[in-house]
Amino acid sequence: MQLFVKMVTSNRQRLKTRSNSAFRLIYHLVLVTKFRRKSLTGEMLERLEEVIKELFGKWECDLIEFGGEANHVHMLFETPVRALISTKLVNNIKTVSSRRLRSEYANHLSQFYWSSKPQFWSGSYAIISVGAQAYARKTY
Repeated sequence: MQLFVKMVTSNRQRLKTRSNSAFRLIYHLVLVTKFRRKSLTGEMLERLEEVIKELFGKWECDLIEFGGEANHVHMLFETPVRALISTKLVNNIKTVSSRRLRSEYANHLSQFYWSSKPQFWSGSYAIISVGAQAYARKTY
């Protein structure tokens, strides 16, 4: 399967501000399917992007770039200062996206996961902070 990558926004703003702070927090998140099964289709990746955008809206995060292949996805996103990245946000992304994909693509996923309530994502993930300078070089 070919790599699915889509630039979501072209926001090149340097810093965001609040009443008492200025910040730019950008993260690269990688989620892998359980057992690295190649279960994601192009249609599922597009739907997953919609789900992620919806979730990020609730968390006041901005999806900058989304992409993936049959067994993993990558997200580049920006968060406000108060977001609890590893504990709350990532767990929410994994839980909600897993529930929606398992519900909407049950027939397709049944060939990869046999349990009545399978865990879709691997228990592990990678999250990497991305410096504003590295991101700026990438987008110009």
